[in-house]
Amino acid sequence: MKEIILVGPRSDSVMPLAGSERQGSTSPPEVVVLGATPPQDMVERLKDYGQEGSFSLWDEISPEERELLYRDIESIDLPRIDRIIRRSIGSRGMAVQSVEPVPESSVSTVEERTAEEKEKWWKRGLRAISEGKLAVVLLAGGQGTRLGSSDPKGCFSIGLPSGKSLFQLQAERILSIQKLAAQTTEGSTHIAPIHWYIMTSPFTDEATRKYFQSRKYFGLDPDQVTFFQQGTLPCVSPDGKFIMETPFKVATAPDGNGGVYAALKSHKLLEDMANRGVKYVDCYGVDNALVRVADPTFLGYFIEKGVATAAKVVRKGYPQEKVGVFVQRGKGGPLAVLEYSEMDQNMCSEINQSTGRLRFCWSNVCLHIFTLDFLNHVANSLEKDSIYHIAEKKIPSIHGFTNGIKLEQFIFDAFTYAPSMSLFEILREEEFAPVKNANGASYDTPDTARLMLLRLHSRWVVAAGGFLTHSVPLYLTGVEVSPLCSYAGENLESICRGRTFHAPSEISF
Repeated sequence: MKEIILVGPRSDSVMPLAGSERQGSTSPPEVVVLGATPPQDMVERLKDYGQEGSFSLWDEISPEERELLYRDIESIDLPRIDRIIRRSIGSRGMAVQSVEPVPESSVSTVEERTAEEKEKWWKRGLRAISEGKLAVVLLAGGQGTRLGSSDPKGCFSIGLPSGKSLFQLQAERILSIQKLAAQTTEGSTHIAPIHWYIMTSPFTDEATRKYFQSRKYFGLDPDQVTFFQQGTLPCVSPDGKFIMETPFKVATAPDGNGGVYAALKSHKLLEDMANRGVKYVDCYGVDNALVRVADPTFLGYFIEKGVATAAKVVRKGYPQEKVGVFVQRGKGGPLAVLEYSEMDQNMCSEINQSTGRLRFCWSNVCLHIFTLDFLNHVANSLEKDSIYHIAEKKIPSIHGFTNGIKLEQFIFDAFTYAPSMSLFEILREEEFAPVKNANGASYDTPDTARLMLLRLHSRWVVAAGGFLTHSVPLYLTGVEVSPLCSYAGENLESICRGRTFHAPSEISF
């Protein structure tokens, strides 16, 4: 039978491709012969972690498939993965710390803000942006599968008059803020661009890069956009064994949006931010059609508070709404997010007698800001703790779809490490229009997001002195204001005052 000979530098964790060399390596090449039986040293390593079953079909696969399997196993950091599996599976059934409602002092509510405060925060945020102190991280690893598309979700168009995708809306909001920052900085000859770090997944990376290239980065300088991939983890059986997707490949899945911390660290992007002079990092999910990317008001508030991290929140719409809520872990403990699946009926419906509102009412909408120092701390702490959430799923395998486990971290897992944190209430109708389900579902669809955006922009136009006409009821339509004209409804008077616009349409330069 034909044998495969692999040649490469010696490595404790990853075997490079045959003939490749690690820069600066002085280690002698390692020669591995793949024959009728798997390499004994590899078998022993797998036995150390109870994963020797990965080679169970070795004698049934071709020499080329053996090479693929060998390289796949070599690419896995077995000590790290074993630690994650054991700690995560072992955490099931552990007592959960009691939770308390979020203290009122931790929340900046809409009704308590003054116009003067908002103006002060806006200007302070723009100044920090003009000085290059803000970077933006976009969580864009998901595909539009539930929307009926295999493309990256950011490529999706919600049906606006302009036809713009989610990616384009967000890119143009960055351009808009850069322009506003430049206008408010007197005497400066150079305004540092906002650097946009876009986290993809193995399923979206190539398509996302090509999409941006084909659209000429929507007017952004390509040098201000960095793409990086989140990590993946093996899918495992309930007892922690690797599930084989094929006889020569371990089944894997992305490590959750909380994988952003490990990915930023492993790709040395936290160092890159520091070298650029970044102090603050805005982080959000791709599927919010109303997201205010690099929001100066939120940034100014965050800087004034001097906390390690902050999150935007909306009030929970009704007791059974399927959203995670912020809680306090024990009396005086850190803020954390409790998923709706972890809340019983009584907890969902409990009323705060002093306010008449739900006791647990602050919904997490994945709009966060961090100091760079805190991100560095989180990247090290989360990796050390290595406890991941367990998602029981049907996993494609050599035995068909089998019951298994995907291991994930969530972006909000970082909050328990925060020495200080604040919540910033926003209005749902102004900043939160999620696109999660296909049209026809009862909530969070392209149709609902489009109508929210058109209605918001219509209010901007009317407030700026414009008029609207329409051929269908206005509550079903509206006008779209290009982010290149206005970021959040400002500076529209010269465009709109005394003019009539027909809905639906786009107002642009």
